[in-house]
Amino acid sequence: MRKFLYLLFSLALIAALVTYALWTTERPAGHYLSDLRINLAVDQGTPADRGNLLGIQPELFPTDYQSPERLHRKLAAYLQAARDMGFLNAKTVVVLPEHIGTWLMVGGEKDELYQATTLKEAMHWLAVSNPLAFIQALVSAQGDNRLDDAYLRMKAERMAHDYQALFGGLAKEFGVTLVAGSIVLPEPSVSEGELKIGRGALYNSSLVFGSDGRPIGQPQRQRHPVFEQRDVLGAEQPAAPLVIDTPAGRLGVLIGSDSWYPLHYRQLNEQGAQLIAVPAFVIGRGAWDKPWSGYKGLSTPSEVSLKPGEVSEGQAWHRLTLTGQLPISHARGGISVFLRGQFWDSGSAGQSFISHNGQHFPDGEVRGARLLNLWL
Repeated sequence: MRKFLYLLFSLALIAALVTYALWTTERPAGHYLSDLRINLAVDQGTPADRGNLLGIQPELFPTDYQSPERLHRKLAAYLQAARDMGFLNAKTVVVLPEHIGTWLMVGGEKDELYQATTLKEAMHWLAVSNPLAFIQALVSAQGDNRLDDAYLRMKAERMAHDYQALFGGLAKEFGVTLVAGSIVLPEPSVSEGELKIGRGALYNSSLVFGSDGRPIGQPQRQRHPVFEQRDVLGAEQPAAPLVIDTPAGRLGVLIGSDSWYPLHYRQLNEQGAQLIAVPAFVIGRGAWDKPWSGYKGLSTPSEVSLKPGEVSEGQAWHRLTLTGQLPISHARGGISVFLRGQFWDSGSAGQSFISHNGQHFPDGEVRGARLLNLWL
């Protein structure tokens, strides 16, 4: 009898494991509806033959990331609208927001993940739906927050491939230079025209694609992750921000809070940067109007007199970022583009703005996807 019960238990366990293994391989495509509309918020300057900076502030949700094809459909619709308005040409530099590539981590997952009510629950489904990849990532995780590190690391190779295919493809399809927001990857680098990952720390990085769809230079790694991210993300060692040549001029990219440091603008000046792109992201609905919390655990630069709580988050961005830094920045134009949307219980804030001749031109408080254009 004992042997029979043992056999019965073993068979039940095997059946459960087989059922679980089969369940993890199923990826049914759920119903997809998404708003493809985008409105023009800012059109600054006069059309000329010097090109333009075009910011796309998308409104994105988890289901937009269910497959690269879905995300392509939405972003291509935004770019087509910009083309129809006459904003795309061979000298256009398109700028997308911070972390637009990071959410590729939830691509190709089960419906339970997209239907989750909280980010924590969604990450639970990500782990249980990919048990082997998650365990492997957890073993190699680094930093103080190994669980979040594993979530970000477990699909890094696929994310890097999709990031280049999607955003490089869009740059080529529409014949523009494209600053592809940012993506979190382990030690990203470009080798022989391909975005590769390493095994070291995770970096929030941005890559620029030319109109041929190929990367221009190496990824720009974020140098100063905000306090909430420093237990997961690595900080690039002190070095000057990268400046690349585009048809519209020499371009520097500062990711998020990197744009708050006067030193970075002086380094861009030394390299002759004429344009500055700031992919950005502010988490939490209503955070834009809440008191600014300062440099969040990092030392405040000596040139900055702004104190925590003295102004709102939005006012701080306008005071610290882009050519509002005059006379520090010599760039003739810049743009800061924020990611908007709702990722489970994690909302977003941030209002994109253009910087030109020491003035800021914000997109306003209207919800939805927005275009911001600066003729150079």
